[in-house]
Amino acid sequence: MLKNVAALLLDEVHPFELGVLCEVFGLDRSDDGLPVYDFAVVSAEGPALRTHAGFTISTPHGPERLEEADLIAVPAGSRFGDREYPEEILEALRRAVARGARVMSVCSGAYLLGAAGLLDGRRCTTHWRHTEELARRHPKAVVEPDVLYVDDGPVITSAGTAAGIDAALHLVRQAHGPAVANAVARRMVVPPHRDGGQAQYIARPLPRTRCDTVGGTLAWMEGHLDQELTIEQLAAHAHMSPRTFARRFQQETGTTPYRWLLRQRVLLAQQLLESSDETVDTIAGRTGFGTAAALRHQFVRSLGTTPQAYRRTFRGPSALTGAA
Repeated sequence: MLKNVAALLLDEVHPFELGVLCEVFGLDRSDDGLPVYDFAVVSAEGPALRTHAGFTISTPHGPERLEEADLIAVPAGSRFGDREYPEEILEALRRAVARGARVMSVCSGAYLLGAAGLLDGRRCTTHWRHTEELARRHPKAVVEPDVLYVDDGPVITSAGTAAGIDAALHLVRQAHGPAVANAVARRMVVPPHRDGGQAQYIARPLPRTRCDTVGGTLAWMEGHLDQELTIEQLAAHAHMSPRTFARRFQQETGTTPYRWLLRQRVLLAQQLLESSDETVDTIAGRTGFGTAAALRHQFVRSLGTTPQAYRRTFRGPSALTGAA
């Protein structure tokens, strides 16, 4: 359960990334019936810290506050890659993981997790400008350079700025379900879910681009996920030739129509598994996969787990009764 969150700050912290953590986990949204976290900003290096923007931050909380946290989140900072870290902090992070807590980094905060040895043997990421250096400094880490965020067991790492929002909402979604995560995202006026492994993925709600010629067709595709859609059908809906449509689609979404449809169908299956008691066969039909076997195949490929295991994780064992 996610109840107690600590944002761990080092000198020259970046205010935006700290603000992401404060916004997601530190704001009281109980008026909307949303969870309230016991949130604290923790200093790793004394009561007052400099930001890279030239002002200081003070907090009464020191490293001892980390011992009770369910989640320790490290925002980005300047020169994180070429500095020494307090051994007390590195040990506190190791103890946290050992007792079952989770740790999260935003952007260059991954360097601190690497220094604690928490990235060894794990998939991870950081801002694209830092991935090569992170891999060089921590050769046992499996650095993925072009993704938004990576969730590998108790360690979550994210790329720069807005990717920290995606990773934080991912944790809220895991802890409290999609309805809560969507409500938090709505309050923040951000997309409720961007898949971590798809750096170019355009998530719901669908944003308009400066040259948006396929936006209407994207919305139409979302409403017809249960049907078999061909490139010819999609091109006709957009009043283009198939070749022009495929080119425009790639330009404006960063992916192909097939991959976009596949990801949307998996997302819809996730939502139905979390929020309904429909059987996997029924969900397969509603999401355009046709059969439970096809749904299971794509689910495992995309998420590394089966639909039944996913439902059990998000809704508990009782949700499997009659839903296999």
